[in-house]
Amino acid sequence: MPMLKGYKALVDEAMAQVRTYSVDEAKAKLADPDVQFVDVRDVRELEREGVVPGAFSAPRGMIEFWIDPDSPYFKPVFGEGKEYIFFCAAGWRSALTTKTVQDMGLEKVAHIEGGFSAWKAAGAPIAEKAKKA
Repeated sequence: MPMLKGYKALVDEAMAQVRTYSVDEAKAKLADPDVQFVDVRDVRELEREGVVPGAFSAPRGMIEFWIDPDSPYFKPVFGEGKEYIFFCAAGWRSALTTKTVQDMGLEKVAHIEGGFSAWKAAGAPIAEKAKKA
C-alpha cells in the first residue's frame, strides 16, 4: 500500500515550519536559565550514547501527554515558560516533536540541526546518563 505522505514529507514539512538551531547556536544557550533542552530519544539511546548536561528526557511517544496541562501525565517543566530546544539522534524526531508542540501552543520552541549526533561530532558537552539507584 503506497503511503499518502511518508516520513520524509512529514519531516520536510516540519523543518519548514519550525526554528532550527545549529549546534553552535544551541550550545551558546546551554547555560541560559530561560532555556530547557529536551531529549526525545529512547532511554536505551541515552544509556548508550550519553546525554546533554541538564537536558530533560521526554520520550517522543509521551510528548503530547507530558506537555498538555490538562493531561494526567503533565510534567511541570513544560509549564515554566522557557524556550524549549528539542533534539533526538539525527534531527528527524525532534523536528516532528517541535512541530507538534508548536501546534499544541508552546511558542518558544526549536530543535537542533543534526540532533545529538551533530552535537557529539562538534565536541559539545556530553555527560553519562545517571543510573537509577
